[in-house]
Amino acid sequence: MRAPAWPILRRAVTARAHSGGVRLFGLSFCMLFLELALIRWTGSNVLYLSYFSNFILLASFLGIGVGFLRANARHDLFRFAPIGLAALVAFVRVFPVEIDRAGTELIFFGALGTRSGLPPWLTLPILFLGVAGVMALVGEGVARTFRRFPPLEAYRLDILGSLAGIIAFSILSFLEAPPVAWGAVVAVVLLLLKDRRSAIWQVPVLMAVLIVLAESTVRTDSWSPYYRIRLVPNSSGAVSLYVNGIPHQTMELATRRLATVPLYGLPYQRIRSTPNTVLIVGAGTGDDVAIALRQGVGHIDAVEIDPRIHEIGVQQNPDRAFQDPRVTSYVNDGRAFLQQSRQRYDLILFALPDSLTLVAGQSSLRLESYLFTVEAMQAARAHLTAQGAFGEYNYYREQWLVDRLAGTLQQVYGHPPCLDSAGEAYRLALMMASSSPDALQCPTTWQAGGVAVPAPARDDYPFLYLRQRAIPGFYLLTLALILAAAVLLLRVTAGPLRPMRRYLDLFCMGAAFLLLETKNVVQFALLFGTTWFVNSLVFIGILLAVYLAIEVARRLDLGPSWRLYVALLL
Repeated sequence: MRAPAWPILRRAVTARAHSGGVRLFGLSFCMLFLELALIRWTGSNVLYLSYFSNFILLASFLGIGVGFLRANARHDLFRFAPIGLAALVAFVRVFPVEIDRAGTELIFFGALGTRSGLPPWLTLPILFLGVAGVMALVGEGVARTFRRFPPLEAYRLDILGSLAGIIAFSILSFLEAPPVAWGAVVAVVLLLLKDRRSAIWQVPVLMAVLIVLAESTVRTDSWSPYYRIRLVPNSSGAVSLYVNGIPHQTMELATRRLATVPLYGLPYQRIRSTPNTVLIVGAGTGDDVAIALRQGVGHIDAVEIDPRIHEIGVQQNPDRAFQDPRVTSYVNDGRAFLQQSRQRYDLILFALPDSLTLVAGQSSLRLESYLFTVEAMQAARAHLTAQGAFGEYNYYREQWLVDRLAGTLQQVYGHPPCLDSAGEAYRLALMMASSSPDALQCPTTWQAGGVAVPAPARDDYPFLYLRQRAIPGFYLLTLALILAAAVLLLRVTAGPLRPMRRYLDLFCMGAAFLLLETKNVVQFALLFGTTWFVNSLVFIGILLAVYLAIEVARRLDLGPSWRLYVALLL
């Protein structure tokens, strides 16, 4: 009698997963995939943590390091990884938090209210330690498997698994998969890497993780490569779009928008003649495009960086703006579009292009970081016709931010920009400038107040929302606390720190690696745009370079290490 095929296949897959090479590859895959998933998922549930993805990234690095320090410990704690993950997921779902934004030193766009739950000073440390703990458990599994191989072979398999993890997560992001899909990937990999006895009692734990993750996926929710997006219908017939739990934009008829906020139509009144060609950066779901169409423009190029937000606009914009034959849509970074296009426009509008997320864990760049620098404004000016005009409007929150942007336009165009504002609460303002003095008709222009105007942002320092050229105090405090936690955990895990001095070269190389990675993230964001695809390619490229270095070292004797250091300096 033939044995059932499924048990045989399951045993074969499990046995293969537990073989040394496949196990190390799978664990490294799981570690990188889980790190990326935690950065994205916590940022969508813990409000404004998406601005501080370094927080989760540093916790992950610390946890992985602690896990590797436990490679020779008596008790293997890897089997508790599913339990730790379940506890972390449950905590984030039960205790969401919003960071206090009462100060004006650094601006965060989004809702002004607070949320129930534990206070941030308690929730965020617990979250940091929770992420570090989960990654330490997974990292210990990787470290114990490392010992089965020669160092270069182990590192080679680790890099290959990490590459696979990044590629897999990028594919799921491209497919707009929800968190339950990310959790399913982690659950399957962890179960395959467990022995049969521990896997049986861990199945319910991993199922609980999937159930909790599924609760965050409702009919009105969808996931873009950047955000968790929720659509909330209003009694007025409009639809509010929330990203990561924060009100972001509203879809409504252009006539209603103009009636409630007339400033949206002012760009077409300030320019003396009706523009024939218009570029709108930050097209969103299409309301700004619909308003432009009502003004009788001949053609519109609409640029939106988020593919899901654009898709929602195509499907649900009440004016069907994107279906108009006068509109051409581009899913791209605004700065990248300006660098790639040769088209000239009668009017270029930056229509509320503020993001609610960072582009990568190491760089602390926001999606629009390179859109408001002096160099970006110069690029926009180069795309204007002889009588063309540039305009930007947003809810700027702070007067100093209005002054910074207006000062930037004055530097680029040689005259103070036109300035229209509506209300003091959120400082909704429109600024317009042109190379041609007679292209605009403005009742008021910007005048610098008594307070010193912040210097314009530049490509070498693109932090628009940071008032002073200094690191904010709460960043320094957070870094100090993270450093203290790291030293304490290392001391508890590895014992006295003095013997670690012999690994100073590894410490320096690790720091150099992360600095190099950060430099590449920033440089590629400037050259090709701050899209998720560009950043995925950067990480994949860096790991491929590491893999090639390993292969070279396996095959060639490069001699004493000091020669390599000299080569690096040269």
